[in-house]
Amino acid sequence: MIKLTLKDGSVKEIEQAMPASEIIKGIGMGLYKAACVVKINGEIKDLRTVIDSDCEFEVLTFDSKHGKETFWHTASHLLAQAVKNLYPDAKLGRGPATENGFYYDFEVEKPFTPADLEKIQAEMKKLAKEGFELERFVLSRDEAIKLMEERNEKYKIELIDKHDSKGEKLSFYKQGDFVDLCAGPHIMSVAPIKAVKLTQCTGAYWGKAEDGIQMSRIYGTAYPKASMLEEHLKQMEEAKLRDHNKLGRELEYFTTVDYIGQGLPILLPKGAKVIQTLQRWIEDEEYKRGYQLTKTPFMAKRDLYKISGHWDHYRDGMFILGDPDDETKECFALRPMTCPFQYQVFLNRKRSYRDLPMRLGETSTLFRNEDSGEMHGLIRVRQFTISEGHLILRPEQLEEEFRGCLDLANYCLETLGLAEDVSYRFSQWDPNRTDKYEGTPEQWDEAQGTMKKILDNIGLDYEIGIDEAAFYGPKLDIQIKNVFGKEDTLITIQIDMLLSKKFGMEYVDKDGKMRNPYIIHRTSMGCYERTLALLIEKYAGVLPLWMAPEQVRILPIKPEHNDYAYDLCDKMRALGMRVEVDAEDDNIGPKIKQARFDRVPYMFIIGDNEVKDGTVTVRSRKEGELPAMPAADAIAKLKEEIDTKAK
Repeated sequence: MIKLTLKDGSVKEIEQAMPASEIIKGIGMGLYKAACVVKINGEIKDLRTVIDSDCEFEVLTFDSKHGKETFWHTASHLLAQAVKNLYPDAKLGRGPATENGFYYDFEVEKPFTPADLEKIQAEMKKLAKEGFELERFVLSRDEAIKLMEERNEKYKIELIDKHDSKGEKLSFYKQGDFVDLCAGPHIMSVAPIKAVKLTQCTGAYWGKAEDGIQMSRIYGTAYPKASMLEEHLKQMEEAKLRDHNKLGRELEYFTTVDYIGQGLPILLPKGAKVIQTLQRWIEDEEYKRGYQLTKTPFMAKRDLYKISGHWDHYRDGMFILGDPDDETKECFALRPMTCPFQYQVFLNRKRSYRDLPMRLGETSTLFRNEDSGEMHGLIRVRQFTISEGHLILRPEQLEEEFRGCLDLANYCLETLGLAEDVSYRFSQWDPNRTDKYEGTPEQWDEAQGTMKKILDNIGLDYEIGIDEAAFYGPKLDIQIKNVFGKEDTLITIQIDMLLSKKFGMEYVDKDGKMRNPYIIHRTSMGCYERTLALLIEKYAGVLPLWMAPEQVRILPIKPEHNDYAYDLCDKMRALGMRVEVDAEDDNIGPKIKQARFDRVPYMFIIGDNEVKDGTVTVRSRKEGELPAMPAADAIAKLKEEIDTKAK
């Protein structure tokens, strides 16, 4: 008998090996119809996977992240099938799922237009009604190439060589007459794809942009029900209104300039003030938690990156100054990280176990040569600032210090109001891709085993990401999505058992022996620019009072009220509050309208009575208009809200 442990802890027994799909039918046909993919011992598997040994068995539907990805991946194949039906000469590229849908790249004689999308969408709906089942099969390299040559799919032949060189299986999925090279997983048939919307057609590149192979990309999304699609499209319209790339520019938080470069935003006074506020808060909080502040160079010779391993594993993502291949001349690179710089603080003199843990923090400006297609406002940029830190410690201090890093990260998320929006991913190495990583399998087993024990002891709910680790160690990634559903890493905590030895970092232990320390790489709040973008989207530009770039705008009704207004402004600024006076000789209505447009949290309106009585009339974005109150009381109310960092 084969025992399957289900999600609720119950055990189902089957007499012999069988596909997961058949097992699910035995549990219930309703569940089978809703099933998209299965999780076997924590790994995502196709429903066609044969279960032949005891395992943990979980069925994932469209309601789950992996269920949606599988559903949308199948929808991308449906899109490709429709395109091949309508445009037989189109050449297939790639067609993955995205955060809220899918895309597929094609080589076509003329780029697709919005009118073409209407035809393709109609063809997809027709094919879905035919309910083609997806059949999976595996071929040898020669068989795979022969099949794709017969179908005149040159890009698939390129992918076959790439996957075969890595020792990967060459699996295909067939639906009707359509066949695609694909690792899967996929749902059982196209029939559940009831509602489809093709949203956009753009240009794309096959491989690197400099290779110049132009493709035509079609984006879309799909759902099991029309009502779900309608709700999604409604959410996307709301997302456009909150998009920081639009709203942040309108509110003058940042701008970009073509002749400065893509991914190099200019922070305008509002954006700069928010980031300054966050930076001061983080640095003060880290000091309270025992961190020492460092300030290290923005660049270094390639020699440093060779020691750390970044030259071998991250060179393509670095901005290099000089000829990287000419060893006779000095070559520098802008730093993509701070770790090897901060290690020099530890190495500055001989260390003992009494010096550990050493908690080093730095507001680091970093530079990464991101692909142009990845750039998006402040979310993904080429120069950014990060709340970076490294903890150098003894092995027995690892769990307590890791807990401290996670506690700091969660405190930051809670204070910012982002805690409910994040998920946790335990990012591990891929033992089949050892060329990407430093260290031996034994060292990785130890590091990942230690990290798993810590996360399980904490009781953290996390997903596992294979081949998502840093090249020197596993990490906990705290993930967050922007308004369009695109997921990025906001905060990361990494365990590193390797790099201290490469840098000759040693301490004298209690027994007098020299030992290499462990290192935790971590951020407390992550990238300031990305965080600012997420805050603009989260609060639709109305940031909480404590972090708002302008907290109060004083609006005198007439010029004779200006002196009182400026006196109040001076008093509030002396308390550290960010206050402006709108002394324009204008009616009060337009002034209020402008303050609302600028998302200023509070307005103080000053008229004859307020000047005479020493009061203010307060307008709050959250509470509306409040009764006139003594100016001192209004200031105290706002000061308390700022000091408590109320959301």
